[in-house]
Amino acid sequence: MTSPVLWEEENGFVTLRLNRAARCNALTGELLEALEEVLDRAANAPPKGVILTGVGPHFSTGGDVAAFAAAVERGEGRAEATRVVGALHRVIVALLQLPAPVMVELRGATTGGSVGLVLASDMVAMHAAAFLQPFYSVVGFAPDGGWTALMPERIGSGPAAAALMLNRRIRADEARALGLATELGDDPSAITARWRATLDGHRAGAMATAKALIWDAPRLARVRAGLDAEQAAFEARIEDEETKLGMRDFLGERSSA
Repeated sequence: MTSPVLWEEENGFVTLRLNRAARCNALTGELLEALEEVLDRAANAPPKGVILTGVGPHFSTGGDVAAFAAAVERGEGRAEATRVVGALHRVIVALLQLPAPVMVELRGATTGGSVGLVLASDMVAMHAAAFLQPFYSVVGFAPDGGWTALMPERIGSGPAAAALMLNRRIRADEARALGLATELGDDPSAITARWRATLDGHRAGAMATAKALIWDAPRLARVRAGLDAEQAAFEARIEDEETKLGMRDFLGERSSA
């Protein structure tokens, strides 16, 4: 069986590829638990840097709405929410604490909870045609992945709220202006290759120390508290009638597209 996350190592750098291209790398418990496992492996023997990317034209379309809808139909919606959102939030904290630079390559869509992987990265290489978008107000889910625990700190509470309420699409140029993307280009892999060349000449311990000081214990505690609140809200809403209707409408639109 093909792994949902691929590990590639070259010259001391590790590339992690989300490997559900047929589903636009939508996040499932299996994928996130596999990502958690490889990040634990990286933390135990830190590479020079980690590159996070996706197989196919999209980075990730966030939580798998079809999988959530099926779980709700089985009477297991809350359990599925606990598994998926809990794993996503553990991955986010693992990325923040990883004692090595984390770079992410964004192509196509990055939506819903997968934006949390971007917020937890140190450098973001974004294709000029890529975009970020929440979709929570459309589907009916509560925000997860740091949309309330991390995004307001990055772009301000007003812009974060507007993005969530209006389901605003944040295109690459705006993401760069907001500080959500480090650099734009037609080939995100070429951008991270340049970054790797730079990082290769830097002192790994100094970079790890800088990251640990940025994400110190008090700041991590605030993030964890925010992520815990997001998870509790997601679990509370997953079997709500409004959310059920939202999932049906969303999946109906996708199947008729």
